[in-house]
Amino acid sequence: MLSYGRFLRDKFGCRVYKVGIDAGFDCPNRDGSLSTAGCAYCNGESFRPKTSDRIKPIEQQIAEGTDYLRLRYGAEKFIAYFQSATNTYAPLDVLAPRYEAAVAQADIVGLAIGTRPDCIDEEKLAWLERIAEKYFVTVEYGLQSASDETLRRINRGHDVASWRNAVAMTRGRGIYIGTHMILGFPWESREAALSGARTVSEAGIDFLKLHHLHIVRGSPLAEEYLNRPFHLPDLEQYAELVADFIERLNPNICIERLFATAPAGQLIAPVWGKSKAEITQSILAAVNPRVT
Repeated sequence: MLSYGRFLRDKFGCRVYKVGIDAGFDCPNRDGSLSTAGCAYCNGESFRPKTSDRIKPIEQQIAEGTDYLRLRYGAEKFIAYFQSATNTYAPLDVLAPRYEAAVAQADIVGLAIGTRPDCIDEEKLAWLERIAEKYFVTVEYGLQSASDETLRRINRGHDVASWRNAVAMTRGRGIYIGTHMILGFPWESREAALSGARTVSEAGIDFLKLHHLHIVRGSPLAEEYLNRPFHLPDLEQYAELVADFIERLNPNICIERLFATAPAGQLIAPVWGKSKAEITQSILAAVNPRVT
């Protein structure tokens, strides 16, 4: 299994970490363009990085974030990660100055942009293609499931074809492509969940983030779960599901994340009672015999 951390170290020759930024963007699934409810699993605050604060200027967020990462992890270079909400959901004349402010900061070697596949277009990609001539640029498209039925049930507001189209538009521009997938939807069969490995492998992406379905306070799924709890995989079951998924995945795809996290005060379930390091080791214990 090719890890994202190893990929960055090999590429840059030093410790490279993402520094999270909240640039104040909204989401079409919350502002009424598509919906006001948002994705069923989403509480925006649970995905907001600790070091970001949309009240603060981007430059200040980066300075505080890089200071923390240097001290905590010995990081030397950084990727400016536009993480919160939908970070291409604005006209280019709004987006470009914020991206430029980020890459202009000291020790920033790249730009990572989290967004939806229905919020990208030729103009934005052409601009990012020019930036990618000087910086390491990644666009991360949320997919979450390879099933259109699941995408409807979680109120994503787009289908798998939209994601495929966004990936196809992005390929061949010097821009790296990431995707987010969620494993553990209670209504998906194991076969349906694992079919996502084939979907992302065939599309030609570079990086993949895997998340387990977790229930956070303030999300539509939280209300459903609290009224009628449904099955969520325990750690052993999830580790085996990840192992099966990665076994079917194109080995050239870097795995950037193996599970999701949420603040303890917001997490309802599953509560595995393990540290991040322990969860990682449990998953790797299941994955490594399959892929090494």
